Amino acid sequence: MINKNILRVRTQLDKLDNSFLKLIKKRTSLVNIVLKNKKFKKNIVDKKRISKILKTIHKKSKKSGIDTMITKRIWTSMIKAYIDYEYRNFKKK
Repeated sequence: MINKNILRVRTQLDKLDNSFLKLIKKRTSLVNIVLKNKKFKKNIVDKKRISKILKTIHKKSKKSGIDTMITKRIWTSMIKAYIDYEYRNFKKK
């Protein structure tokens, strides 16, 4: 038998996941705008920007009391996924 508290928390997690999906849709929309403005495939990966993003996320995670390894892995995965997305959707001009 599953604990009722676990079921309640899982329901909250499901709602949170739905919120994440909305944010991912919005983020993808913004990435599409950026992608349309890139002239060359070589411009897809910006190592300086990636480094800056990861450092900022690390600092904000620490400040908020969030496990920095979790946020690093999430953002690294998200960045890689969007780089792949950009390569797949890049259109030569």
